[in-house]
Amino acid sequence: MTDDRTAKILRSIAPYLASWAAFQADYHGMPGLQLAVGRRGTVFVDLAWGKANLETGEDLTSDHLFRVASHSKTFTAVIVMRLVEHGKLRLDDAVGELVPELDGSAAAGVTVRELLGHQAGIIRDSSDGDFWQHKRPFLDREQVLECVRAEGVVFEPNEHFKYTNIGYSLLGIIIEQVTGKTYDEMARAAVVEPLGLKRTGTELDPARAAEYAAGHTGRITHGDTRRVVPHVDTRAMAAATGWYSTALEMVRYGATHVFGDTTLLSDKSKRLLQREESRVVVRGAERGRYGVGMSLGKIGDREVVGHSGGYPGHITRTWIDPADGLVVSALTNSVDGIADQIATGVIHLINLALAAADEEAGEIPDNAPVGRFANLWGVADVVDLGGILHSINPRFARPDEVAVRLVASDGALAQESVPGFGTVGEPVQVERDADGAVTSVRVNALTSWPIDEFRARAAARPSR
Repeated sequence: MTDDRTAKILRSIAPYLASWAAFQADYHGMPGLQLAVGRRGTVFVDLAWGKANLETGEDLTSDHLFRVASHSKTFTAVIVMRLVEHGKLRLDDAVGELVPELDGSAAAGVTVRELLGHQAGIIRDSSDGDFWQHKRPFLDREQVLECVRAEGVVFEPNEHFKYTNIGYSLLGIIIEQVTGKTYDEMARAAVVEPLGLKRTGTELDPARAAEYAAGHTGRITHGDTRRVVPHVDTRAMAAATGWYSTALEMVRYGATHVFGDTTLLSDKSKRLLQREESRVVVRGAERGRYGVGMSLGKIGDREVVGHSGGYPGHITRTWIDPADGLVVSALTNSVDGIADQIATGVIHLINLALAAADEEAGEIPDNAPVGRFANLWGVADVVDLGGILHSINPRFARPDEVAVRLVASDGALAQESVPGFGTVGEPVQVERDADGAVTSVRVNALTSWPIDEFRARAAARPSR
């Protein structure tokens, strides 16, 4: 499929991608959601839904800053690789040679590459990680080094994949040792300024306090009240978890990991970052894959890279297709945020539309009942994806798995004639008012109404 045709399809489905994502956030009780979808320099979705702060009622905007947490590791990996490209650092340099305070320690022989790929065997958060729930401050430089000296080594290098925030904090210290500059100064010079990012940085900026979306607690049960979680400085752990950004700027940054874009790194360096370094398998079940500073995944037929992030009050996810150029970033502001579910579901919808566009489809009637409908049993979206009409239940995380095609036959619509447990092959019935507006549909033999009409009907129905 040509780039122009792909862009045309993305543009046509962009309103539904935003609608589906907002429904997901609302259905799961999220306070707020930022979502951006871009491809090769064009932004197709820029969504800000919900509240930046539930306690004040402040509406969320696309400019609100989110703590993107472990996305920080991808930024740190980029800074390291830029130093490697300029001959300032080698991936097989040992920690003891780079940080004098660790010479002679059990971690002295660990290499930069092993730290980047979480193969160094270093403790995850120290034996007291309660900074993740604000019971103590995040670690400063001396505390990180003392942690590495005293309890840092859990496994031998390359014995197991072991995700480590302490290891990435150590990479931040290494960057400072090698360059003689602060981590923040290097981040600005290596990433922020080359990309012209105005709403991205390494750490909580008190001067911009009003710009941050508030973090919120999760819910243990459905009726729990969410509380605001304050932002704090992550100190020497910024290289692992301190960064802030917006969905739009994460899409801009994500585009630099697409092959052919050499703004930050050569394709040679990107291939190293994105190559599978670890496949995490526990008792025969795969739990994930990781490269060098980036997590790896597969969504449909797309091999994607990126990262998630979990900061007290914010959960985030960015996926990048480095071959196609698609970048999707979803940022949520609660501890139980479904950012990964939304970002992944959006890509499944895009895949569904592109696959449909590759087929010889019949004409969609001009008066097709496109919209969101509801009945006692649920919700159905009737939407044009790639030139084929689909009925989708937006409650589901995998919209592609519940999508039902609606096809035109003799001027009427029917569900596609395929095997299935539902009302496959049966006609779609549509009722309209005198002006031609859809008043109800029967997609699955049950009458459904436009969602606002259904809510009005439900509210007016007497209880028994």
